[in-house]
Amino acid sequence: MAALLRLDGIGKRYGAVEALHGLDLEVAVGEVVAICGDNGAGKSTLIRIVSGAHEPTEGTIELDGQPVVFTSPIDALKAGVATIYQDLALASRLPVWQNVFVGAELTRRLAPGLRVLDKRAMREASAGYLARLKVELRDTDRPVERLSGGQRQAVAIARALHWNARLVIMDEPTAALGVAESREVLNLIRELHRGGTTVILISHNMAEVVDVATRVVVFKGGRKIADRPAQDLSADDLAHLVMTGRVAGDGISNGVGKTARAPH
Repeated sequence: MAALLRLDGIGKRYGAVEALHGLDLEVAVGEVVAICGDNGAGKSTLIRIVSGAHEPTEGTIELDGQPVVFTSPIDALKAGVATIYQDLALASRLPVWQNVFVGAELTRRLAPGLRVLDKRAMREASAGYLARLKVELRDTDRPVERLSGGQRQAVAIARALHWNARLVIMDEPTAALGVAESREVLNLIRELHRGGTTVILISHNMAEVVDVATRVVVFKGGRKIADRPAQDLSADDLAHLVMTGRVAGDGISNGVGKTARAPH
């Protein structure tokens, strides 16, 4: 399968601190790649670079085989890379449809030289994006603050779909959520995968990672120490891999086995 994202020799220094060391990573079209590692492993630095928040000190980024240089998150978003952080960056008192279309509102011509917001079109389109995610939320006038944690994640993803995101990066999407809400979020990831959207998932929850990911990449000290199909791993295997760079008993630290299964 063709690579959607390719990182070659990515390094990042903050003064004397080297946060990433010569990182190589490929993410194929339609994959759900989970990136795991302890705090300080380099996961957040990677997100900032791919999302355009920070520029790498060294190395190159390719998207669809073409070199890209993102100087801001809006550059990345326009190229089809959307990042959803833990806080979701939603306006809690605004309705669903306004959150989906913030910064990219639809308008209609009212008179020559006069355009107004097309609220009906934005309401309908927002409902359509949520339906694609199998989310039942017909009232798009409902303020985001009245939604569940899983529904809020859906609104953030719907906003990414409106921007035609081909790659969605999700940073600890189930952090601080209960069991039922976490299940909703995992179902959203599955729906993105079924729809052909590529996902990079940052998570400390090993059970969730092996449940939805097709591949797992482990960072330690700013380096990639393992890259494995998720189908080969249990939650315990992955925890051991994060701690030691190896799965107990197999002696493999940085191998990639056969093609991973799709999330179920």
